[in-house]
Amino acid sequence: MSQSLHHTVILVADDDRTIRGNLAMLLSAEGYKVREAENGRQAADALSQGEVHLALLDLKMPEMGGLDVLRQFGDELEETPVIVITAFGGSQAAIEAMKLGAFDYITKPFDLDEVLFTVRRALTQQSLIAQVRAMELARGQRDDEPIDDELLGRTPAMLEVFKTIGRVAATDEPVLILGESGTGKELVASALHANSPRCDRPFIKVNCAALSTTLLESELFGHERGAFTGAVAQRIGRFEQAHTGTLFLDEVGDMDLDMQAKLLRVLQTGRFERVGGSATVATDVRILAATNRDLDALIADEKFREDLWYRLNVVTITLPPLRARRDDIALIAERVVARLAEKYRWPRLALSREAVEWLVAQPWHGNVRELQNVLARAAALARGRLILPADLTPVPAPAAARSEPPALSAGSLQLKSILADTERRVIAQALAQAKWNRTQAARLLGISRRQLFDKIRQYELQPSG
Repeated sequence: MSQSLHHTVILVADDDRTIRGNLAMLLSAEGYKVREAENGRQAADALSQGEVHLALLDLKMPEMGGLDVLRQFGDELEETPVIVITAFGGSQAAIEAMKLGAFDYITKPFDLDEVLFTVRRALTQQSLIAQVRAMELARGQRDDEPIDDELLGRTPAMLEVFKTIGRVAATDEPVLILGESGTGKELVASALHANSPRCDRPFIKVNCAALSTTLLESELFGHERGAFTGAVAQRIGRFEQAHTGTLFLDEVGDMDLDMQAKLLRVLQTGRFERVGGSATVATDVRILAATNRDLDALIADEKFREDLWYRLNVVTITLPPLRARRDDIALIAERVVARLAEKYRWPRLALSREAVEWLVAQPWHGNVRELQNVLARAAALARGRLILPADLTPVPAPAAARSEPPALSAGSLQLKSILADTERRVIAQALAQAKWNRTQAARLLGISRRQLFDKIRQYELQPSG
């Protein structure tokens, strides 16, 4: 919010005179202008005048409850954060208030530092929202960007991917798509099919890593009735379903050698037999394959057939990991957030500049898929408003990138207890380092002050001495 501190009007609505007076005194001492309301009707009247910049609203009030006020003014309070007051933070009423658009809640009895922290955070967020909206208006909307988040990018590596798709999409040649998990290999396959002469024909996908060899054979080639236990009817396989279209074999590097030999035969001859059958079936499909495995290493270890590799690897498209194209992260993040806002009808959802800086600095071992998940969680925690760094969860390195943990005794393998003990020690260390300044400790930990209060209560932490 752009108004100065001394022009900020805060409404305190609570039917308890003592609580209302204490809050008014606290906020006035901080330089805010305070208006008071002793029931929901007075609160509604004050809000309707449009002069309130922030409201502290008790959920239980005579004449008109806090939830009723939220329902009445929900559409009109996009620029006015509401902090609800409740006796029980986990109550259904508090949850309902969050769903109706409340910014946050504080529980009775109050911690005065927590009240001020929440008020300042709400007002700061409003100011940041105004800045973000101004920047969005300044740069306008661009309609010339790719549709899919994973394929969004302007870095040289991604431009090369787009060029290759454009060059080979119109052919029938097999394409091998390489890249780490979460980089968008399936979307490259979809783009190749959508821009090919086969675009109006079937596009069939098979995850080769999700099925055993027996099931994968039946999935690809189909089976005849009675071919095995449970085969009560003839089944048409994916090759037949994809006839005249495109077949996408995802995670082809996880296919075992026997299945690789059968696949190679189909690619060489264009013919196969259903499991349990003798009739030869002809097929006309374009093959696209993808893997996150190192096929050269698998070939060297005799776990992947070199002749199959030559068949699949007529054209190769390699997708770079997200950490190798950091200049694209902000672009992708903004697109993801825009889609979340549209999906859930959150017109105020946006990324703060600090949140974007945090995102760009992360390693993103899970690539764009991980970025999407982090942003979806952050949007939910931010309740559809401006996403701040505190709403974002730090991204841990994958197990392969971490050092081997020490051996544990048979009686100590209680993961929940281990994690809780580690969390307790880290929080206690942060509090000690901050000399029990909870605002500073929350910043050190990268969590909200409310989360820190909950953890202090959960672990019964107390200042030493």
